[in-house]
Amino acid sequence: MMRWMLGAVMSLWLICPVLAGNLDTKAVNDAARPAKQPATDKLNASVVKLQVLLDRAQFSPGEIDGKLGENAQKALKAFAEQNGIASEKGIAPELWDKLTAASEGAIVVDYKIDEADVKGPFLKELPARLEQMRSLKALSYTSAIEGLAEKFHMSADLLKMLNPGKSFDKAGETIVVANVSARKELPRIARLEVDKKQGTLKAFDGSGALLAFYPASIGSPDRPTPSGTLKVTSTNEKPTYHYNPEYKFKSVKSREPFDIKPGPNNPVGSYWIGLSAQGYGIHGTAEPDRVGKSASHGCVRLTNWDARTLGDNTKRGTPVVFLDAPTESSSKQKDKTPGRRARISSC
Repeated sequence: MMRWMLGAVMSLWLICPVLAGNLDTKAVNDAARPAKQPATDKLNASVVKLQVLLDRAQFSPGEIDGKLGENAQKALKAFAEQNGIASEKGIAPELWDKLTAASEGAIVVDYKIDEADVKGPFLKELPARLEQMRSLKALSYTSAIEGLAEKFHMSADLLKMLNPGKSFDKAGETIVVANVSARKELPRIARLEVDKKQGTLKAFDGSGALLAFYPASIGSPDRPTPSGTLKVTSTNEKPTYHYNPEYKFKSVKSREPFDIKPGPNNPVGSYWIGLSAQGYGIHGTAEPDRVGKSASHGCVRLTNWDARTLGDNTKRGTPVVFLDAPTESSSKQKDKTPGRRARISSC
């Protein structure tokens, strides 16, 4: 009897490696539509596949972590709405089929780590306070794996899970990564829409058709996001953060303004889209796992890769409409010269 039970357990392990914690290439690439709603706090091969497909379709789930969290659910709902499919708690077969038909290629693929991935320099530790960042020459990654995870829109935990025993700081090492290089190209964006209540940003074309969706962190009651309609005034891929003591952040004691150098771990990430309200913008973040789960200081915060994609496809003058919960904000215009490094003074 004991042998039979042991054999059954071993058979289950071989048939369902994900249940045994072995989240590998085959399990993800061959994953089928889950028959029921996956748990929101557990890794699932089907969810990894779903998140990669959503990312490719420009309906971003935020950080690809293999869990069907709130951001992934929001992206799935937006994709369903775009395709005229009824939104359900489960993942409808028609919805899964639409997603799989929207892109080609394996979901996860092999990637050989190159010299640039491990060259650095890396920060020994990212300071917790803004004042401690001002003396740093650059707000770089803290490790090679942090840079690799961001490069492939993944969480470091998922990257480790897919690559047990692999070294991430050695050039020439082959690892398994999310195949996000097949991300759909965006046509010209005519309008951006920020839903302050839902914590989302949507991009539309000139006919009003939904082109893309991104989860976002929005301002808090004490640091509200602007109201009404603003315009895009600039884009910058290496923003310098400028702290103004007039903002009186509780965690900052300095009474003098100071700058924080560019880098992916800059307070506004590695990309900035300036808006026509002084000091406000749409930008990246050093904490992609917290996008949509925490409040900003008034700006619209995306993952670094989503901010870059959006900025690369948005021109100056594009209207940005803020929906719900009207708040007070400055309407003063802030014009930044394209091509020059921006000094970001809020968010």
